[in-house]
Amino acid sequence: MLLFYYEYVKRKTPLTEKFGKWAAIKGSTDGIGKEYAKELARLGFNVVLVARNESKLETVAKEIENQFGVEVFTIQADFSHGPKIYPSLFEELSKKPIGLLVNNVGMATENPDLMWSLPSEYLWNMNYVNMAAATELCLHFVRVWQKNDTKGCIVNVSSCLESYPTPYGGIYSATKAYMRNFTLTLQHEVRPLGITVQLLSPFFVSTKLVDFSTWLRRGNLFVPAADVYVRDAIRTLGKVNVTTGYFWHTINDMFFRLVPYNHRSKLLELFGKCLVYN
Repeated sequence: MLLFYYEYVKRKTPLTEKFGKWAAIKGSTDGIGKEYAKELARLGFNVVLVARNESKLETVAKEIENQFGVEVFTIQADFSHGPKIYPSLFEELSKKPIGLLVNNVGMATENPDLMWSLPSEYLWNMNYVNMAAATELCLHFVRVWQKNDTKGCIVNVSSCLESYPTPYGGIYSATKAYMRNFTLTLQHEVRPLGITVQLLSPFFVSTKLVDFSTWLRRGNLFVPAADVYVRDAIRTLGKVNVTTGYFWHTINDMFFRLVPYNHRSKLLELFGKCLVYN
């Protein structure tokens, strides 16, 4: 209960006082990213929406402007295109004094499957989107904030699968293992600069990433809707630097870690097979 109180209930300084008035959110037109943009706008942030679909960007921008009365700036970017997109992206990002970055964009296989069954192009796209994009954005903002003496904040959205080798989702879980190691290392390196870096590692959330399973898409106490998850996750900002972001995910993680290591892969393999046919 003390964990719940500290992470999710205890009052804190408004985030806009700590990190300024502008936040940038990657993957901001669907799921967790969209709900982060809406919740940050509700808390008083102006938001920079970054996503690949221009029509969706315009729709979400109008929705946020009308609902919360904040300023919204949009940037169209497809991170699967690799290194060539970053010069123009960084130029666009420099137009706003961003103090909070949410690295949310990610991709997974449409259905759990064997690693070698995936086409090479898809694997490269997953590496570009899941690992390279967050790395490029993190290092860019650290350089900018160090130069300007800004005490900014980065939220790297990873996954619980970062800690568990996952049969039938092996490439995805491997990219998230990279995100965990990268983020924890970055936390240490930027600490002298006063920059906050949070590792956010959710279990399943009812978004389009789990469209392969009707059971997961329906949601339940342990598989919350994106808006429910994000409300909890944002409450942890400035309090803890490593979290699932959601109380029941934390409980889930605690119990799963009690399973002996040599039995976890068997459980995950069985779970993966169940999802394939669900």
